[in-house]
Amino acid sequence: MSGDPLGRPALNPATLAVHLGRPAPLPGAPVNASVELSATFRAGGVPTYGRDDNATWSAFEAVLGGLEGGTALAFGSGMGAIAAVLETVPVGGWVVVAGDAYNGTRRFLADAAERGRLAVRGADVSDTDATLAMCEEVASAPNRREAGGLLWLESPTNPLLAIADLPALIDGAHRLGLTVAVDNTFASPLLQSPLEMGADVVAHSVTKLLSGHSDVVLGAVVTRSEALLAKLRTRRSLHGAIPGPMETFLALRGIRTLAVRLERSQATAGDLAERLLARSGVAGVRYPGLPDHPGHKLAARQMRGFGTMLAFEVEGGGEVAEAVCQAVEVMTPGTSLGGVETLIERRARWAGESHLPPALLRLSVGLEDADDLWWDLDQALSQATGT
Repeated sequence: MSGDPLGRPALNPATLAVHLGRPAPLPGAPVNASVELSATFRAGGVPTYGRDDNATWSAFEAVLGGLEGGTALAFGSGMGAIAAVLETVPVGGWVVVAGDAYNGTRRFLADAAERGRLAVRGADVSDTDATLAMCEEVASAPNRREAGGLLWLESPTNPLLAIADLPALIDGAHRLGLTVAVDNTFASPLLQSPLEMGADVVAHSVTKLLSGHSDVVLGAVVTRSEALLAKLRTRRSLHGAIPGPMETFLALRGIRTLAVRLERSQATAGDLAERLLARSGVAGVRYPGLPDHPGHKLAARQMRGFGTMLAFEVEGGGEVAEAVCQAVEVMTPGTSLGGVETLIERRARWAGESHLPPALLRLSVGLEDADDLWWDLDQALSQATGT
C-alpha cells in the first residue's frame, strides 16, 4: 500500500474498522463513542432536533463512510435506506433492477409500479450485454430524459449468488445517463468497493454482516455526491426513517469485529460449498468461490473474497428442502443473514419468490466450527433425502 508524505502506511480496512469513529484521543477521554440519548438540543447549535442528527449516528457513519470511501448516512432499517435511494428517482422515472434482488427491494418497486410512481424492468445482471440493452431501452423511453432513470445492482445477488460485472455495468449505465446504486450487503465494504468502481450510491442492510449479531435492525447508504447526499438526508428526515441511538451503538460495536467475523465465516462457507458439491442428494451448489461457478473469475477480479453466503439445491423438490431445514440441530432455520449463527432457509417458501428453484436452500454461514456445521448438514440431508 502507498503511504502519505510522512511515510505512514495506508491503513488496512480491518484497522480502519477498529479505529474510525472514536472520540478525540485526549488524555482521560473515553475510548468508545457514547450513546447520545436525547431528542432535544439547546438552541443555537447543531443538531437542532433528534430527527436530524445524533453523535452516535455520526460515529457509526464515520466508520462505514471510511470503509466504503464516501459519506454515510444511517437509517432505521435496510428498507429505509433502499426506499430513500429509490425515492430520489422522480415520478415516472425508470428503474432497472436485478431480477433476483432482495425480496424487499423488488416488493417496494412492484408497489411503486402499481401506483404509477415508477416504471420498473427486471434484468439478469449476470448478463452484461442484456442488462445494458435494457438500460438503453429505458434511456430512450419518451419521458426518460425528464423523469430520470436508475440501475439497481446486487453482486452477489440474493439468493442465487450471481455475479454482475460492476465496472462494465456502471460505466455503461452512466454513458446512457442512468444513476447507479449497488446493494453491497452480501459483500460488505471489506470485500467489494462499488464507489471506487464508479457507482453513485451504495446501500446496506446494516442488520446483516455489518452489525453481525442478529440484534439490530438498521440500514445505511454511502455516496460521494454532495447533491445526492443532501437528497438522501432530506428523505431520511421527512420520512422519519431514522435509527435509534442504541441500535446504532450496537452496529458500531459490531462493525469493529467485521474483519475477523468475515474471515472465519467466509473460510467456512468455502469449505461447506466444496463438501456439498461432492455430497450425494445435492443437485447443485452456488458459491462464487467454486471454480465452476459461472461468475468465479469475475468475482475473483472485482472482489477481495467470495463471501459468507452460499445456496444449494437438494434432489427431491421443495418438500425435501423443507425437511432439511427441519432436521438441522446446530444450524438455525430462519430468515436473515450475516449473524454469528448459521441460518438456513428455503427461499421459495416466501411470497414473491416463486421464480426461485423450489428446492433451493440459502445458507448464511456463521462462526460455528466448520466440522460441526458439516456434521449437521450431512445428518439433515441423510434424514431428508435418504442418502
